[in-house]
Amino acid sequence: MENNDYIYTLEIAVRDYELDSEGIVNNANYLHYLELTRHEFCRRAGYSFKEMSADGIIPVLSRVEIDYKTPLRSGDVMLSSLWVEKKGVRFVFHQDIRNKYTGEMAVSAVVSVVSLEDGRLSRGEKLFEKFEKWL
Repeated sequence: MENNDYIYTLEIAVRDYELDSEGIVNNANYLHYLELTRHEFCRRAGYSFKEMSADGIIPVLSRVEIDYKTPLRSGDVMLSSLWVEKKGVRFVFHQDIRNKYTGEMAVSAVVSVVSLEDGRLSRGEKLFEKFEKWL
């Protein structure tokens, strides 16, 4: 994927408490970075998770695939980018995290999300309406 295909990019600085004993970002923290990016995308696109919840909509992860490429370290700043598509009932987020300074890919992920509406699995029509221009 080329950088110009992304619909949203968030800059995130590595915090020292996210490092493991080898001085690299612990693999579990990448899940947090990916989630933060999705949440910020939704908020800036005009439909925050708080608003979704108030409307009875709960997005739920159904699958996460992560390829770890190059580790991030203390002092690094990342660019966490995404684009999204709708496949059936799923919203599929294609997410990449790159080192801002070197351009090296740190993580490439595909995250599938389904939508519960009023406690039941839905086809995601309400979310589709809100995010249609980015799909």
